[in-house]
Amino acid sequence: MVIEVLVENRTSSPDLSCEHGLSLYIETQKHKILFDMGGSTIFLDNASKMGVDLSLVDIGILSHGHSDHGGGLPVFLDFNKKASIYIHEKAGEKHYARREDAKIAEIGILPQVMKAPKVICTRGDWQVDDGILLFSTVDKKQLCSKANDVLLCKKDAGYVKDPFEHEQNLLLTENGKNILVTGCAHRGIVNIMARAMELAGGPLDVVLGGFHLSIPSTGKCEADDIINGVAEYLNSYETKYYTFHCTGIEAYKKLKLVLGDKISYLETGNKLEL
Repeated sequence: MVIEVLVENRTSSPDLSCEHGLSLYIETQKHKILFDMGGSTIFLDNASKMGVDLSLVDIGILSHGHSDHGGGLPVFLDFNKKASIYIHEKAGEKHYARREDAKIAEIGILPQVMKAPKVICTRGDWQVDDGILLFSTVDKKQLCSKANDVLLCKKDAGYVKDPFEHEQNLLLTENGKNILVTGCAHRGIVNIMARAMELAGGPLDVVLGGFHLSIPSTGKCEADDIINGVAEYLNSYETKYYTFHCTGIEAYKKLKLVLGDKISYLETGNKLEL
């Protein structure tokens, strides 16, 4: 299996662009998968420079309904007419963020993409193919980031904290390995991992994703008690972790102090062979 980072917040390559967003290209033995599409057209430009032909992608996945993950979805729908796009049925609803000045900003995806011919609306545990499972059934609420508190949805006439029912995660099984891919882990990486292990029937070999331990608009890091709790949980398993995007560099450094070589940070342009 090959995983390439098409877009992430950072890049060490002068030839590639970056943005606050996420897009991954995943190639399994049977499928070519695009997991998230970033916030713009950057993922498409970077893919071309990296030698990744996105016209061959046959499965598209949107992790949740935020624009930094699905802003590039309309351009992908125009570029690739063959891929089936799996999006949670609630992802097209309105989503918001409260900024430092207390203003409310809309951060959702364009709702009309939900009606595109190749879009498949998912719910619950959704088997895409053998070894490819999407799941949104995460019930535990341990060590959830308080950075989520500024992320909102509408209820009646007001705003409430987003419960992230629109978030789905990807569990890949290939050659005896269980690999978890998350977009932002808004429902808590420890809770998502616990559910993934239930579904896999055993431990995870690799966990790759954003862990949402920072507030993007301010760059502030999650409190140490949350980060330390996450680090202890992750360290209790013989799993290899790769993170990026909404984890934040400061939080990553704190995780690294506990996890050491178990965790690595991926940037735009990085490639993994698992």
